[in-house]
Amino acid sequence: MSTPDLSDVTIGYSSLADRLASIPLAAELGGAEQVVVVQTGVEGGELPAGAGAEIARLEAGGATVVVLRSRGVAKSRNEALRRASRRYLLFCDDDVTVDLDGVGEAVAHLRDSGAALALCRAVDETGAFRKSYPERVTPLTLRNSGKAATYEMIADVEQARAAGVAYDERFGAGAELYLGDEYILIADMLRAGLAADAVPATVAMHPTESSGSRWGTDADIDARSAALSRAVGGWAWLLKPAFALRHVRTIGVRGALRFLRPANY
Repeated sequence: MSTPDLSDVTIGYSSLADRLASIPLAAELGGAEQVVVVQTGVEGGELPAGAGAEIARLEAGGATVVVLRSRGVAKSRNEALRRASRRYLLFCDDDVTVDLDGVGEAVAHLRDSGAALALCRAVDETGAFRKSYPERVTPLTLRNSGKAATYEMIADVEQARAAGVAYDERFGAGAELYLGDEYILIADMLRAGLAADAVPATVAMHPTESSGSRWGTDADIDARSAALSRAVGGWAWLLKPAFALRHVRTIGVRGALRFLRPANY
């Protein structure tokens, strides 16, 4: 297989200060630019002991490292959008292994199609797909992009900036409304008239995680209700009842009714 052309790609890592050791050096990224956004995890917080040495390691390896004294992963994503100096940005986490060939394939699609975002595939540590993915290039809509994960996404930085589209920092890991930030970004892109596609290219390995521990709790229902309302806007009257009906067996009638309440965000 030929070496992928990543000369116009930035890989933007979001990390907490105590997790930097798992991030590879820029030299391992096939010529892509590396931007690492480090959060202290506390508003106004200080870096823990040892973080300085890891930051120095990454900078010596060619990375641009930015420290945010805050929490909320959407803030890190937006900082990566601001700092990226190349056309395409793969959003990445500190526990993700990047598939450079897959990134090259997805970016080639963006170059050829002019789409503003590619939603790609990811596998777990066994090599199994993390979810069901389309087998061919498929335009994204509000109906088929609700399960997007950030490490599956490659954005056209120029188009996103020109349209004024960025992550809503009220949502995502580290915020009270701790999910839905990816879906909201895609929805905002679509509303701005940008094209986004699901692309059958594997770009990342992300370890298996337990994301269902909060499922069905009041906090989870409120977060999902707010995220869906924020993403779909006026379509909430149609899509929220459909979601509640589909999941009533697991969240119960009380949970379904709670989900249907006007969302606060």
